[in-house]
Amino acid sequence: MRQLFNWSILLVLTIGCISCNGQVKKGVPKESLNELKITPAEQPKLIKTQGSSEGDNVHYSIQDKAGKLWFGTTGEGIYTYDGKSFSQFTVKDGLNSNKIYCILEDKEGVIWVGTEDGVCFYDGKTFTKVQIDLPNNLPPNKNANTHNVFSILQDKSGTLWFSTIDGVYSYDGKSFTPFIIHEGAGGYKSSNHNVENMLEDKDGNLWFGGRVNKGVFRYDGKTITNFTLEALNGHDWAWPALQDKNGDIWFNNWGGTYRYDGKSFTTFTKEDGLCNDVVTRIIEDKNGNLWFGCGGVEDGGVSRYDGASFTCFATKDGLINNAIWTLLEDNTGNLWIGTRDTGLSRYDGTTFTDFSERRLPFPSTNNRL
Repeated sequence: MRQLFNWSILLVLTIGCISCNGQVKKGVPKESLNELKITPAEQPKLIKTQGSSEGDNVHYSIQDKAGKLWFGTTGEGIYTYDGKSFSQFTVKDGLNSNKIYCILEDKEGVIWVGTEDGVCFYDGKTFTKVQIDLPNNLPPNKNANTHNVFSILQDKSGTLWFSTIDGVYSYDGKSFTPFIIHEGAGGYKSSNHNVENMLEDKDGNLWFGGRVNKGVFRYDGKTITNFTLEALNGHDWAWPALQDKNGDIWFNNWGGTYRYDGKSFTTFTKEDGLCNDVVTRIIEDKNGNLWFGCGGVEDGGVSRYDGASFTCFATKDGLINNAIWTLLEDNTGNLWIGTRDTGLSRYDGTTFTDFSERRLPFPSTNNRL
């Protein structure tokens, strides 16, 4: 009799456990859970500590000479990843701001960080803030509460270039010199973003582009040439992105992307296979494939271009979020993808792995960046 009683209890407990495990969390569609491919609990992840919102991004990424990965965010400062765990740096550690726009490692191994409140550098131990002094005849931008630094470039000669909301500056290690892109549309100072992206090509030309300027600018060391562009979905500006192995230079904007072969520009849009016309980032992998980060929560994602056709990857394939802001291929060939909602995914060529918390259910499909 006692044996029968014990078996009855065991049966009840077993049924109860099966019932609990089969439950779906209230308010989360079952089909969403099936698609999530949730990363095991032991997987290292970005832990948010600064109260960032759904609209904040993993915005910029690099791998330094030692192999460490750096991820700049627009609300949580900087995360570094050594292959085992993440470390976080915020204003408490010396950053000008927790809103990071760009990161660069210079030839000496110093890490430069552009933020919404200026620039600082990291020497391996501490962050040091650097003041970019404006010329006496150029007051700070009236519409800017802070000195935004959008991009940083080091050219072949070692000179550092900073594009800011108050213009472009070159830095020789001792002083900053303002660099005038053009006299129109407010000169190198405007009430909106002027130069946001910079690129040095293999011939040593510098390219400048931003949302206020029409077309894109090339500086050959002596003169500046303005290239006009066919408007893509109403946008005729361009961000210089990269020069590929073939020597072609790629530019992106919020209407598609351009390829320049040294003579003419060719355009690519969603009609050609891009996930979305809002192209935020372009990189080239070791195999010569181009990857395009596209915005838009609903129909964004990552587009891979093999020279003939595009393949789109999105949340349906395991990507953590469709609104992409940064792409990085690491030394082992993994693709790291930074997204809206401070999301981070890694793609090994087969599987997407989450390295940040996934919001349940999927983010709102309002198609906003």
